[in-house]
Amino acid sequence: MFKRILVAVDGSDTAEQALLEAINLAKEQKAQLRIVHAVDIVNLNLATEFPNPAEISDALTKSGREILRKAEVVARGAGVAVETRLIEIDTLGHRIPEVIVADAEAWPADLIVICTHGRSGLSRMFLGSVAEGVVRVATKPVLLIRGK
Repeated sequence: MFKRILVAVDGSDTAEQALLEAINLAKEQKAQLRIVHAVDIVNLNLATEFPNPAEISDALTKSGREILRKAEVVARGAGVAVETRLIEIDTLGHRIPEVIVADAEAWPADLIVICTHGRSGLSRMFLGSVAEGVVRVATKPVLLIRGK
């Protein structure tokens, strides 16, 4: 049923659960797996005083590559055909949910797997919900993995 599964990871324990679920599905379905991590390097709040905005951007990119490297090791260790992609948002107006969905469309994925941290109230309002945004704009099926 699913031959191309895209999973978005953010380095959290909940994203690790989503990755493991995506790996299990990929094994069951004999599917390809694409692991993505999105880094928003243009919408940093640069109004505050950072010593060097380029350093922040570089640190986010480096961290994203490391998250992907670790996820790839886990997937390869499970015997899954896997590729990774770091998505860098470098244009104003683009948001993480939209670029994840755009990547799923372009690849093209049959299923998007993403974690949801289950925040509510003020923390959800201030931190937002990437998973909710993905569900709102996706044209593909989305599997939400809720944290324990």
